[in-house]
Amino acid sequence: MMSSKHWTIFIDHSVDGRNFIADVVDGNPPKALAYLKDLNGEVLSKVSIDDFIQEEELHDIKCTTKHTKQSLKSMSSGEQQKNVLNFLLTRNPDFLILDHPFDTLDVASRKNLRLRLENIGLHTIIIILISRKNDALNFIKNKAHLTSDGKFKKLEIPPNLKNEEDEKLCSQKIPKPAITSAYNDAILISLKNVQVAFNAIPILNTINWTISKGEFWQLKGSNGSGKTTLLSMITGENSKGYGQELYLFGHKKGSGESIWDIKKNIGYYAPMLTHNFKGQHTTENMLISGLTDSIGLYQLPTEQQKKLANEWLKVIDLKAFKNTLFSDLTQGNQRLVMVARAMIKQPLLLVLDEPTENLDDSSAALFVALINKIAEETNTTIIYVSHRTEVGLEPKRVFELQKTKEGSIGIVLK
Repeated sequence: MMSSKHWTIFIDHSVDGRNFIADVVDGNPPKALAYLKDLNGEVLSKVSIDDFIQEEELHDIKCTTKHTKQSLKSMSSGEQQKNVLNFLLTRNPDFLILDHPFDTLDVASRKNLRLRLENIGLHTIIIILISRKNDALNFIKNKAHLTSDGKFKKLEIPPNLKNEEDEKLCSQKIPKPAITSAYNDAILISLKNVQVAFNAIPILNTINWTISKGEFWQLKGSNGSGKTTLLSMITGENSKGYGQELYLFGHKKGSGESIWDIKKNIGYYAPMLTHNFKGQHTTENMLISGLTDSIGLYQLPTEQQKKLANEWLKVIDLKAFKNTLFSDLTQGNQRLVMVARAMIKQPLLLVLDEPTENLDDSSAALFVALINKIAEETNTTIIYVSHRTEVGLEPKRVFELQKTKEGSIGIVLK
């Protein structure tokens, strides 16, 4: 029976699931999955989606988007996943590996995907890798755990993914910035009746949002509601802001400020920054690079920069890893380092875009504790974007995008 061949594989932040996936696809599965060896498989993951995006951008090869004018990159994460899944199924795979498929989906999309996977599972073997116990699929009875040394271990019950050593942040106070911002106005960002459309398709409709110094916001909205578009307006990267009532750190968009004038006031982190990082830099140097707005350090750091980086390493309890290559850190620790890197210059605004994607429950809890600590001990304004409601997250205000036929409207929920 097909149902006896499905597997849920739990994976924590200390394991790189890409190695397991590569082994299975290359015909070297663990003994319990030996029946996959000579079968044809496809992989739905962040990496595979990024590969399709790269094919479109670099080689102008439209694999997954042949039947739409929209590029894969311009779609929301949920739409990207749905689009790529549809394409992979046209290849009639014998088995389908899904790597953390629920991480960037809203509640409705997660429900729809669960139902769809159950139907797909009637004729295709499903192998799903997850880190959150709540993401397990009821129709899959076989369970396994990828251990910290990468071994496949069959289980009767879900594993305890909790790492006791990661339960608390160091009590070290967040250090003072090396340079204090000269910006003194209370309001950082102001959008007044901002509208955005692409190819005559309305995306945002009369958005009004004022973001002030020291506030902790959560930006919510279903897949495709325009969250990414709204963030690109706030970071100054979207040309649609020209000619509108969009004010960024005291300057109206298009009034002569450069993108670098805007970016110097912003710390930004999204998991893609970690996924795309290929350099061989130490953890300490990755932190210091936040002062120069580069990914990795390409010049000798000063003693003051080293001192500040080490103070941040104490805050995230990773001082012992200062000389470890960033690429050798666990995924959970990489996230902590990247947030500290975004915060090392103590920007006026910290933007966190789906930051707990692919993290296990324990790592997510530690990450949330760091964000709450930043909110409590600094004057940095935070915009936290996530579909998940993380336990313990304490945003004081919520801005939600709600889709309409005329584009998404923005509602302040609290």
